[in-house]
Amino acid sequence: MAHAYTPGLKVIPCMVVRKKRLLPIPGRLKVKIGDTVKANDIVAETELPGKVHSVNVANRMGVSAKEMVEFLKVKQGDTVKAGQVIAENKPFISWFKTTVESPVTATVETISEVTGQLLLREPPKILALQAYVDGKVVEIYEKFGVTVETEGAFIQGIFGVGGETNGEIAVAVSSPDEELLAEDLLDSHKGKIVVGGNHAGWDTIQKAKAIGVSALVVGGIHDKDLRQMLGYDIGVAITGHEQIGLTLIITEGFGLIPMADYTFKLLKAREGQKASISGATQIRAGVMRPEIIVPGIPENVSICREDMRGATKIGDLVRIIREPHFGQIGKVSSLPSELIKIPSESHVRVMEVEMPGGEKLIIPRSNVELLER
Repeated sequence: MAHAYTPGLKVIPCMVVRKKRLLPIPGRLKVKIGDTVKANDIVAETELPGKVHSVNVANRMGVSAKEMVEFLKVKQGDTVKAGQVIAENKPFISWFKTTVESPVTATVETISEVTGQLLLREPPKILALQAYVDGKVVEIYEKFGVTVETEGAFIQGIFGVGGETNGEIAVAVSSPDEELLAEDLLDSHKGKIVVGGNHAGWDTIQKAKAIGVSALVVGGIHDKDLRQMLGYDIGVAITGHEQIGLTLIITEGFGLIPMADYTFKLLKAREGQKASISGATQIRAGVMRPEIIVPGIPENVSICREDMRGATKIGDLVRIIREPHFGQIGKVSSLPSELIKIPSESHVRVMEVEMPGGEKLIIPRSNVELLER
C-alpha cells in the first residue's frame, strides 16, 4: 500500500500524552516519581534574581568615589526599604544637607569606590511551575522539572494566542457551522473553556474577557479582530506569552470556517469535563501547535494510543492548507509515486483527495496536513 509522510494535526479521542515541565534555571522539585498531580499543583519552583538598580551616590553627593564611603549609612549586604536614607552629609549649615534615598526595597549588593555607585538588587521572585495537566509524574529532571503523563482526548488547533490555562468545557453553540455570538456567552461561563462554531468576532471576544472566560475555541477568526485583540500584527515568532485576558484557539483557519465536525463532536462529548489548554504556536522550525487536553478515558475506549506519528495512507483524512481549497477536508484516495507537473511548472509529488461531494482533487503533498484521529 502507498504511503506518504505528511505533517498533521491530532484530533484523538484517547491518547497517552506526556508533558515535559521544565524550569528556566535550576530550582527545587516539589514532587517525586509516581506522584499523582492536578493541573494547578506546583511541581517545581525556583527563585528568579531580582532587578538591579544603580544609584550614583558620589555624583548626587558631589564628592569623589573614594570620599563617598564616608557618607554611606549602609554597608554591603544590608537590606534597605524604598525611601530609606542610604547616604547623607552633615554640613555646618543644614540648608546644604544632601541625602540619597533608596529608590526600591532591596539588598545592597555592591559598593564601588571606583565608580561611586551602589548596586541594589530587588528581592528574588518565586517562579512556581504547575503540572499543567492532571496526571502522574513519570520522569524527573533533577533541579529542573518533571514529565507528567496522562490519558485522554488530545486536540490540536491551527493557531492560538494566550498562555496555559484550564477549566470545564462548555459548548455554547448547537453546530460547528454556527457563529459564536456575544449573546451566547453567559455569566456561568466564567472560568470555563467555551467552544463555538465557525467564528468569534470582536464583540464576542470582548464579552468573553469581561465575563472572565478562560479560553475560546472556534473554527476561525478574522485577522482584523486578532490584530485589534493583540494591538499589533502578529509575526512568525512563537505565541503563547500574550497577556490578553484569555486564551484563544483557532481550529481551522482565518475567516468564517466551520469547525471540523469530528473536532466539534469530540469536544461536545467531553462537555462539563475539566481540560487543560495552551495557545502556544510556532509554525517555523520546531513546529508547536495550540492544544486542548481532556484527561480521562472515554467509556467506549479500552486502550489509549501512544503518540506515534505515522505515514499518511489511502483512506486518511487530510485538510487542504492552500488556496483555492483552503480549509476543506477530504479523504486520500490515491498516492501516485511519480512526480506530477502542476500549474506553477514545478514537478512535485501529489495526492488525490476525494471531497465529501465525490469530487477528486490533485493536491501537492506539501499543501495538506494529516488529520490524525
